[in-house]
Amino acid sequence: MTMRRKLLGVALLALGIALSVPAGAQKRAADFEPQVGQAGKDVIWVPTPLEVIDKMLTMTQTTANDFVIDLGSGDGRTVIQAAKKYGARGLGIEYNPDMVALSNRAAQKEGVADKVKFVKADIFEADFSQATVITMYLLPDLNIKLRPKILDMKPGTRVASHQFTMGEWQPDETAHVDNRQALFWVVPAKVAGTWRLRANGMGQDFDLALKQNFQVIEGSLQSATRDLLLSATTLRGNQIGFSVVDGSVRRDYRGRVAGNTMEGTVRSSNGAEVKWQATRK
Repeated sequence: MTMRRKLLGVALLALGIALSVPAGAQKRAADFEPQVGQAGKDVIWVPTPLEVIDKMLTMTQTTANDFVIDLGSGDGRTVIQAAKKYGARGLGIEYNPDMVALSNRAAQKEGVADKVKFVKADIFEADFSQATVITMYLLPDLNIKLRPKILDMKPGTRVASHQFTMGEWQPDETAHVDNRQALFWVVPAKVAGTWRLRANGMGQDFDLALKQNFQVIEGSLQSATRDLLLSATTLRGNQIGFSVVDGSVRRDYRGRVAGNTMEGTVRSSNGAEVKWQATRK
């Protein structure tokens, strides 16, 4: 058989496959229009208004350095807006294949297909650990189901939800836009436990005992002779802060958490400032 005949045979085979797909199915995929309230795997589809999307992306301080992943991305508007207005890269995870196709077409139309893509996947099975920003418009029970996976993400990951909470994990910020609310969290570092803390030049090591409830921490600095309660505690991502009063001196600790270590500076009310380090025991 000549090469020309082979190529002709391949072309005819491809044409036969194309003709075997019902014309109605091809048109249906291209002409799909989502309907507000249409059923989905876990929720019905209701689009988030653009002004709420902008508030969520503003609260999360989204920039061109971010990778935004929208969980249950619907028609793709959140990820597309993140790319168009804020320059971010993005991924939409959506279970409905028609919505995925619609979103990818919209990304092409809006000129951001080089920055974003949409995939068909189950949000409870998908890997979204590479996100620096997570957005979602899900029901509270779904948010709570996702919460352990989100809390295992890199400390400092920013999370925004349209309308719904994450149970007892209180938001760091809540905003209201046209009778809707946007909620914002920062994934906190895991600091619960006992740490051995040493401050340069202070001549004594302490045990830093911490209890943690999401981003809320409490505890004490303990030595053989002193037990100092922490006050003014803060935990935002991997940034930690606390203060103690030791006699007539107040010491303000500020630092960064990196796994099982912390380090930072401590400033005393008498003006002294030194470095401190802590290691988890």
